[in-house]
Amino acid sequence: MHTSKLSIHGRLAELADATRCRLLLALEGQELTVSELCQGLVLPQSTVSRHLRILSDQQWATSRADGASRWYRMSPTLDEEAISLWELVRKSLLSNLSTAQDAARIHAVVQARRSRSEAFFADAASDWDAMRMSMFGTHAHLGAALALLDPTLVVGDLGCGTGALAQAIAPFVAHVHAIDASHDMLNAARARLAGTKNVTVREGKLESLPFADASFDSAIMLLVLHHVAQPAKAIAEARRVVKPGGRLLIADMRSHTREEYRQQMGHVWLGFEESSLQQWTRDAGFAQHRYLSLPVDAAATGPSLFAMVVS
Repeated sequence: MHTSKLSIHGRLAELADATRCRLLLALEGQELTVSELCQGLVLPQSTVSRHLRILSDQQWATSRADGASRWYRMSPTLDEEAISLWELVRKSLLSNLSTAQDAARIHAVVQARRSRSEAFFADAASDWDAMRMSMFGTHAHLGAALALLDPTLVVGDLGCGTGALAQAIAPFVAHVHAIDASHDMLNAARARLAGTKNVTVREGKLESLPFADASFDSAIMLLVLHHVAQPAKAIAEARRVVKPGGRLLIADMRSHTREEYRQQMGHVWLGFEESSLQQWTRDAGFAQHRYLSLPVDAAATGPSLFAMVVS
C-alpha cells in the first residue's frame, strides 16, 4: 500500500508542471518533433527538450528516431492509474483559454507539414514516376504487390524460361516448381535460382507434365503458350496438376500478324483469340474465366498482351 501511494505521489509531481501538461496534451493524438512542439507551444528548445526527457524517463511519452528527427507522442501503454490521473488533469486543462490557443497553433504546425508534402507532390507530379523509378527501380510497385500472394501456395511455373518469374514470386509463396523443356533455358534458370531453397527446377514438356494430379495450388504460363504445338493439351495438363479450386494464369500475346516471329523465335502461334482460350479452358474443365487485355507499354515493340485467370 505504501508503494502505491508513493507511485501516485510521484506521478502527481510529474503532472504538477504546467509545461509538461501542455506537452502531453499536444502529444495525445499525434506525433510531433521537438521543433514542432517549440513552434506550436511557443517555447524554447531547451525547455521542451528538458521536459520531454522527464516525460520519457517516467514513461508518459515515447519517441522514435526517423533520420535526423525524433518524433514524440504520449505513451500508448499507460496503465490504468496513469490514465485516471491524466484524465483528471486533462479535464482541468481543457477549461483553460491558453489550451485552446495551444491546440490552434499545434493544428497550424501539422497543417503546414501537410502543406509542404502536398506542395512537393504538386511540383513533382509530372516527374514523379521517373523520380520513383530512379530511386526504387522500374518494378518496385509490382514487387510490393506480390506480397498479396498467399504464403502457403505451391506454384507451378510452367515454361519457366530463365527463371525470372520463379525468382520474383519465390519470396512470397511456400514453393515454386519451375518447369521447362529447353536444356539451355533450364541451365540459365538453375544459375539464376541457385541458393533459392524453395524453388525446384525440372525438365518437362507442358503437354506431359512430370507431376502427379493436384500437385499445385496455382500454375502460371507466362509467354510460353505460343511455343506449344498443342495449347489445348497443355491447358488440360495444367488443369490436371492444379488442385480442385486452384487457379491457372495464362499471360501471352493477343492475336497478331508478326509472321517473322515464326522464323526469328520459333513461335508456333501468332498470339491467341479470347474465344479460342475460352473454349480450350472450358474443355479442360475450368469453370470460371477472367480475361484482361494488359496495358500497353509505350516503350515495348512487341504485340499487346492479355492475362487470363481460370479456375
